This record gives sequence, structure tokens and C-alpha cells, in this order.
Amino acid sequence: MVSFPLSVFAKETMHDEDIYERRMELYKQAEAVSLIPWYYFAAIDQYERNVRLVRRDLPKAKGVLGIYIKPEIWSGPLNKNQNDTNPFTISQFGGFGMDGNGDGVADSTNDEDIIFSMARFLQSYGTDHEHLKMALWQYYHRSKTVDMILGKVKIYKKYGTLRLDTHAFPLPLHANYTYKDTWGDARGWGGRRIHEGTDIFADYGVPVRSTCYGIVELKGWNQYGGWRVGIRDINNTYHYFAHLNGFAGSLHQGQIVEPGMIIGAVGSSGYGPPGTAGKFPPHLHYGMYKDNGYAEWSFDPYPHLKIWERMEKIKRKQRDRK
Repeated sequence: MVSFPLSVFAKETMHDEDIYERRMELYKQAEAVSLIPWYYFAAIDQYERNVRLVRRDLPKAKGVLGIYIKPEIWSGPLNKNQNDTNPFTISQFGGFGMDGNGDGVADSTNDEDIIFSMARFLQSYGTDHEHLKMALWQYYHRSKTVDMILGKVKIYKKYGTLRLDTHAFPLPLHANYTYKDTWGDARGWGGRRIHEGTDIFADYGVPVRSTCYGIVELKGWNQYGGWRVGIRDINNTYHYFAHLNGFAGSLHQGQIVEPGMIIGAVGSSGYGPPGTAGKFPPHLHYGMYKDNGYAEWSFDPYPHLKIWERMEKIKRKQRDRK
């Protein structure tokens, strides 16, 4: 298993407001010329930015966008000059790149050239949702990537902003709970394996809350986690809630959730066929998994939980002082 430092996943929140404004400006410009809603560009960019953060084989972005287009795709697969910036020769070789800012150069590191090149590619398939979905499949050839991008499309469309980096602790702070770092501990039920998460012990029925803005990817049962919910956030991170006592009544797959929204309750389900419960004290198993465009792996959620808990306590004290 691979673990990355917290700073890798927190980097995005450290950007200035100007960065978000510039990104939105680029998305809106692409929307104006292609008639494709801005949130499709935002979703693609956000997906690729977070892939870059966890991949060492991809170069760092030079601008505010995270979209990376491989040289052979930008210049054309038969183009001997993989660093070609001439819009004419690139087009002759069927390359992806184009001059988006009118300077006569098709630069694969220039934000305007990148976003307008992506806009032209998407537009070549159509501007409605189904055709854009086809375009994404042709570009990525990975169903999971397409699903993640379209999930982000739904989130950005609903909230109309790029600033969706708020998080919440999974249990109400007033509840009686306790937890420590249990990621990587040995587990024996069902075979030798490591514990891919943090156990938060609390009473039966304590509300379990979404920790992020995201899409419910999973709701159901398995023999290990019992009743469980999986939520994918805008940073390609999968948040996993297991051993639940039950679900929130209206919760369903494909639903958009936000920080603090109740999704279920603490229980002791799992370690057997559907309905099995009580084989261990009631607690929430909370896990986090990262996707890098090829595979997904778990990482330690404990540092994130401590930060979210502390931030909520600070906000609560600020509210109490008013």
C-alpha cells in the first residue's frame, strides 16, 4: 500500500482566490466558443489536476490548468517533431493542439491553447451530454475516469462554484466518540489483511455525516463492511463509511452530498451475510482511497480526520462568540 503526505492532497486549498477566478474565466471562454457548459471543462481540469498531484510520471502544470495532453497527441502521432508548436503542421498530422490565444503558436503548456484545444475536441462529438460522454470515453478509454468526470460535472453544475474544498468530521462533535490511528493494523477476519481506515467508536445510532462534497458511488452491503456507503469527491478521493446501522432514508446512488449531510448511523454490521451485526462494538470504519487514472489505493485518513475535527471546533467557538 502507498501512503502520501497530507500536504499532497491539501495543496489545492492553498491557492489564492485569483487562481480560481482565472480558471473560471478560462472555462467560460471555452463555453462561449464551443457552447459546451463551463462545468464540463472544470470537471476535466479538476480530474486531471488531481491525477498530476499523485503521479510522478507527469510534468507539473505551468499554468493554472491541470489538463495534460501527451506530446504525441498534441503534435500528432505521425509527427516526427513531438515538440511541434506550428498550428498548421500539427493539423496536417492530425494533432490535438491549436492556437487558442492568437499568438500563432500552439503551446501545450499554455492555458488558453490547452482549453481551446480540449473544447474543439469535445465539440467535434457534439455539445449535448450523451455526445460529450462519448467524447470523454474516446479520449480516456476508461469507464471509471468518465464516471468520475461526469460526477464532478453534476457537482459543479449544482453549486456553480469551484470553491468546494470544505470538509466535515464524519460524526457530530457533540457525540461521545473516540478514535486513534488504526490504519495499517492487522486484521484477521476473512484472511490476513491490513486495516485500510480509522475506526471511530461511538454509540449505536449516532449520525454519520458526509465529509465532503461528492457523489454517492456505493450504497449497500458486503461481508466485511456490512452496510456501507462510498462517496467520490471532486479530488478523485473515495470516502468509505462502513459498519453502519442503517442509511439516511433518502440516500441513493448518484446523489450529490455535501459536508455535514447525514448519510447513515453508527452500527456494528458486517463480518457475515446480509443482516449480520454485533460481532464487534459499534463504530464507524472510515477509509480514504485515491485514484491516479490507472488504479486506486488506500491512504491513512487519520491526519485528515484530526484536521477536520479541529477546524469544526474552531468554527463552533467562533459561532458561540457571536
